[in-house]
Amino acid sequence: MKKILLTSAILLFLISGIVKAQSVYQPYSYQFYQKLDADVYSTKTRVHSALKPQFVDDSLLKQHYDSLMNIRGFKGRFFNQHQIDIKRAGYTFYTDLLPDFNLSRDFEGKRNTNSGSLGLQLGGTVGSKFYYNVSAYENRAVLPEYLATYTNQTGIAPGQAYAGIYGNEYRWSYITALASFTPNKYLNITAGRDKTFVGDGYRSLLLSDYASPYPFLKLTATLGNVKYMAMWTYFNDPLSMKVDNGDRKKFGVFHYLDWNVNNRLSLGFFDSIIWAAKDDGGHSRGFDFTYLNPITFLRPLEATNGSPDNAMIGLTAKYKLTDGITAYGQFALDEFEAKNFFSSNGSARNKYGWQFGFRGANLFSVQGLNYLLETNNVKPYTYSERSSVINYSENGEPLAHPWGANFREVVGLLNYSYKRFDYSFEADYGHYGLDTDYMNFGKDIFQVYVDPARAFGNYTGQGLTTNMIYLEGKVAYLINPKYNLRFELGGLYRSEKNSEFHDKTGMITLGIRSSFRAIYNDLASYKTH
Repeated sequence: MKKILLTSAILLFLISGIVKAQSVYQPYSYQFYQKLDADVYSTKTRVHSALKPQFVDDSLLKQHYDSLMNIRGFKGRFFNQHQIDIKRAGYTFYTDLLPDFNLSRDFEGKRNTNSGSLGLQLGGTVGSKFYYNVSAYENRAVLPEYLATYTNQTGIAPGQAYAGIYGNEYRWSYITALASFTPNKYLNITAGRDKTFVGDGYRSLLLSDYASPYPFLKLTATLGNVKYMAMWTYFNDPLSMKVDNGDRKKFGVFHYLDWNVNNRLSLGFFDSIIWAAKDDGGHSRGFDFTYLNPITFLRPLEATNGSPDNAMIGLTAKYKLTDGITAYGQFALDEFEAKNFFSSNGSARNKYGWQFGFRGANLFSVQGLNYLLETNNVKPYTYSERSSVINYSENGEPLAHPWGANFREVVGLLNYSYKRFDYSFEADYGHYGLDTDYMNFGKDIFQVYVDPARAFGNYTGQGLTTNMIYLEGKVAYLINPKYNLRFELGGLYRSEKNSEFHDKTGMITLGIRSSFRAIYNDLASYKTH
């Protein structure tokens, strides 16, 4: 172990370069981050784009970010500043109330729906090395039918927290928090309760921002053209077999190395390990200190230990074809048997997924017109495990793609910003297979894969073959960019069809929104109704 650590330290020293210390995080959501695409995906920069949230005081992003936070037009605190905004020598402090109220009509379901949320955030900096943020949300909603079905089946408001039912209304609350410390220009230490996203796409097949927030400790080293993350997490699992009175717990450790080979090409290497705090017999294991090493990729170490833990590895890549076109992709490998893999016999033991897409800024030379086109494909049984408690999930939801496994997806997004107006459009097509006849066809990652519907001959979309079309458009007027306060008008159409049911949703929404949190409505069913 000493030799490994010494070798790793020497390697990091040799590849290290001169970088500016960064410490201030911008909460991640695709809709905000895509506004930075012109800089992030320029052939003149080498931004480590695949690891998010990012540091917005990065010298490559700061000028563009500051322009987004200080839009010309209306003047005064209400339009351009935090509600309480203190700046002093040596520290800053801000706090905001975060209203999020939305009225909607589901025309297909012939019902009125709504959502109401009141949040509070506070944060600031101490010196140039320490940043903190705490956000709390109290929520209630009357959900459209497909989201109500999802919440009833999982018990979770999508991507947020456990939701209780009060009549026809759901209520839930949760907190996110983080503290970020940058002791020198090479290292950042962040701890808190939040999410991390790995990849350059709208979705991630490795680690996404979909599941509920979770406690974590993260080390990030920026060393010239290399950025390296090591993160340790503590997850909740309410859906696994109970072994005591409460929800079961599990630990995770994640490593990601992002290498900017040059201004155009970037490569990334990912691995993760998930293990249960208690096994199915109720025997406590706790944190495995074997996994404390922040440098070594753990799959070989986990294999040599003969561990039953859930291991996954992955690759990412992006190549900037031009300033307006970047190709990117991912490959996630959950389990591999060479004999069956190369025979193409559809073995349930070969569990993997892949992503390929294009994205860019200033489409047709229109400033602020950004786009993304992406396909995601995940084989049946991927992310599931021999014991459900160590599957790839957090708080009853997937840690990677929100649809689980056994699906194909093609998704396109178009965004345009002009002064304080934001326009967005999403078109999503999904093809997947649901479980039927009490058989596990591989979409529901909470089903153990040791008893699949078939050992061989598996294919994507098997089971109750289902097709989904999802269309959503929004127009927003930005009131205050500091905490994303805006008026928003939206329309949504969703059709999910198979031989047993055809669910349709058509909605118009109107509301006042705030915060940068990402809330996903483009969900597919996990189970038959």
